Amino acid sequence: MPRRNNGTAKPSKLLLLLAEKYPTKEAVYESLIYRQSRLALPKGIEHFMSDLHGEFDSFFHILNNCSGVIREKVDYVFGESLTAEEKAELCTLIYYPREKIEQRKEQRAATPAWYRKNLENLLALAKLMSYKYPASKVAGFIPKRYASIIVELMNTRPERDAAQGVYLRKLLTTIVQIDSSADFIEAFAVLVKRLAVDRLHIVGDFFDRGDRPDAILDLLMEHPSVDIQWGNHDVLWMGAALGSDVCIATVVRNSLRYKNTDVLERGYGVSLRPLTTLASHLYPDEAPIKAAERAMTMMMFKLEGQLIRRNPDMQMDSRLLLHKIDFRSSCAVLGDGKRYELEHAYFPTIEEGVDPYELTEEEERILDDLRSYFTESKALRRHVDYLYQKGSLYTCFNGNLLFHGCVPLTEDGSFRVISYGGKSYQGKAWFDFCEKQAREAYLYGTESALDFLYFLWCGRLSPLSGREFKTFERALIADESTWKEPSDPYFKEIDKPACCERVLAEFGLDPKRGHIINGHVPVKVKKGETPVKAGGRAIVIDGGFCRAYHKKTGISGYTLISNSRGLRLLEHQKIADVRAALRENHDIESVSETVELQSMSTTVGETDEGRRIQDEITDLYNLLLAYQNGMLNPKE
Repeated sequence: MPRRNNGTAKPSKLLLLLAEKYPTKEAVYESLIYRQSRLALPKGIEHFMSDLHGEFDSFFHILNNCSGVIREKVDYVFGESLTAEEKAELCTLIYYPREKIEQRKEQRAATPAWYRKNLENLLALAKLMSYKYPASKVAGFIPKRYASIIVELMNTRPERDAAQGVYLRKLLTTIVQIDSSADFIEAFAVLVKRLAVDRLHIVGDFFDRGDRPDAILDLLMEHPSVDIQWGNHDVLWMGAALGSDVCIATVVRNSLRYKNTDVLERGYGVSLRPLTTLASHLYPDEAPIKAAERAMTMMMFKLEGQLIRRNPDMQMDSRLLLHKIDFRSSCAVLGDGKRYELEHAYFPTIEEGVDPYELTEEEERILDDLRSYFTESKALRRHVDYLYQKGSLYTCFNGNLLFHGCVPLTEDGSFRVISYGGKSYQGKAWFDFCEKQAREAYLYGTESALDFLYFLWCGRLSPLSGREFKTFERALIADESTWKEPSDPYFKEIDKPACCERVLAEFGLDPKRGHIINGHVPVKVKKGETPVKAGGRAIVIDGGFCRAYHKKTGISGYTLISNSRGLRLLEHQKIADVRAALRENHDIESVSETVELQSMSTTVGETDEGRRIQDEITDLYNLLLAYQNGMLNPKE
C-alpha cells in the first residue's frame, strides 16, 4: 500500500478523475475488494484458431464446441449420471439450440419433461463453469432479455436448503408452463459457450479458397472478446476494399481460380459480368470461368509489374517476367537464364512493340468497373473496418507472441536487416513499420501504402508471406521444377529453441516461458511433420481447415487451447457438419496433445489483465489515502 501523503501536495489530474468515478470511500472499498479478489481466480480459457480460409461450417462447429472444452465440462459435471448418448445430445443442444429444438418438435419429442430436464442440466453446467468468474462478469455474459431470471436460477442453492429446492422447482416449472423453455435454453447455450472461452484469437487468413469468409466475419463480429492477427490473404482483401488495383485483380483472380466467386457476387455484390463478357471474346475456346481467370491473370501480372517498378525497395524484381517472354518462340527466360516453354502461346492483350505491363483500354474499363464495386461494397467495408479495429500484424498476449507468418531471418538465424525508404529495420521494428504502412493505407489511401498491402500479401521479405511466389511460372510454364517457392529461413530455424528464444526476447517476452503461435504454413501430418516446434516454444496451428488442403495435410485443422494449467493442442480428424451433428449428435473427431502442463494453476493476477488490474488497485489505494489524509474530500 502506498505511503500516506504529508498533506501538502495537490491532487493530480488522475486522482481528480478517479474521485469523480469513486466519489465516496465506500465506492473505493467496493472496487478494491472486487479487484483484489479477482486476481486470485484462475485465468480464463484462450482459444486459438488460424487459416480459416472461408470454411464456415468447420469454423462454426469448432467455435460452438470451443475445441472440445464444452464436451469435457459436460463429461466432468455429469459423469455417469447421464449416458454417453444423453451427453452427446446435450452437447448438440448447446452447439445448435434452435436447430435441435426444431428437430425435437418435428419428431414430437419436445415434451415438457424434455425441456425441464435440459434446463436443469444446463443450469448445473453453467453453475460449475461460472466459478472461475466474478458474479458481475457472469451476469454480463447472459442475454439481457433473460438476465434477471437466469441470475436468479444461478443463485439458487437447493442442496443447502429445502426451501431453495422448492423455489428452484417453481422457477423451472413456470418457465416450461408459459412456453418460454426454448428461449431460455438458447440463452443458457449462449452463456455456456461464453463461459467456456474467455478470449478468442484468430491468427490470420479469413479469405480465399472456401466460399463463406463473409459469414465467418459476420459471426465473429458478435463475439465479445476477440483479437485478430492479419494473414496475407486478409491484407490482400483489405487492399482491394481500399481501392488497390493490383489487390483487386489478385482477389478476383484467386476467386476464379478457387471457383468461389459466390463470395464476390452474393457476399459483397461485386459483379463479374463485364469481365466474363470481355474474357469470352479474348479466349473464345475456353470455358467462361477459365477464360475470366486467364484475362484477370494477365491484368494482375501487368499491375504487379507496374507496382514493382515504382517500389524498388520491395526487392521483387524477380517477378518482372512479362517482358522476358519471347512471343515468337513461345518461351520465357527466367532468373536462372534458362529458356522455358510456355504452356500457352496466345496473349491477346499484349501488343508487339508496346510495354507489356501497360493495360489495354478494355482492361482499364474492366478495372474501373471492379474498383467501383469493391470500394462501394458496404458489406466488404464493414468487414475491413472490423479487421482494422480488432486486428494487427502481431499480438503479445499473456506472454505469448501471435503472428501469422514469419520473422525474416538470415541463413544463420539472425534477424534480417531490411532497407526501406532509406531506413533499416529488423525484427520487431520491421513488424511495427509494416503495420504502420498498413494503417496508412486505411487512413489516407496513399498509393505507396496501398502498394505495401500487396507487398505484405506476397513479398519474400513480408512477415505475412515469407516466400517468393511463383505465380507466373505456375500459370504459364508447364515445367514444375520452376514452381518451387523459396522460403525464409525462419520456417526451418523455428525448430531450434535458440531461435524461438531470440524472437520472443525481441518482442519483449520471457524467452523461457513464452510461446510463438503461428499459422500460414499447413502442417503435413501425413509426411510426419509436427506443429509443435523447438520443444514447445513454437506452435504452428495451420493444420488445413481448408478442404483443399485435407489431402495434403491428412487432417482437418488444428486449434489450440490455453487454460490455467497449460496448453493443449487439438488435432481435428473429421469435422461433423450441422446436419450430421443434429441427426446423430456427432461431434468433432479430435486428438488432444498436451503441449505444456503446469503444476500450479495460473491466476488472473499472473496475466496481462491482472497487471492492468494491479495498476488500477494502486491508483485506488492512492485515492483512498487522499480521502483519508484530507487531500480530497469524499462525498457523504
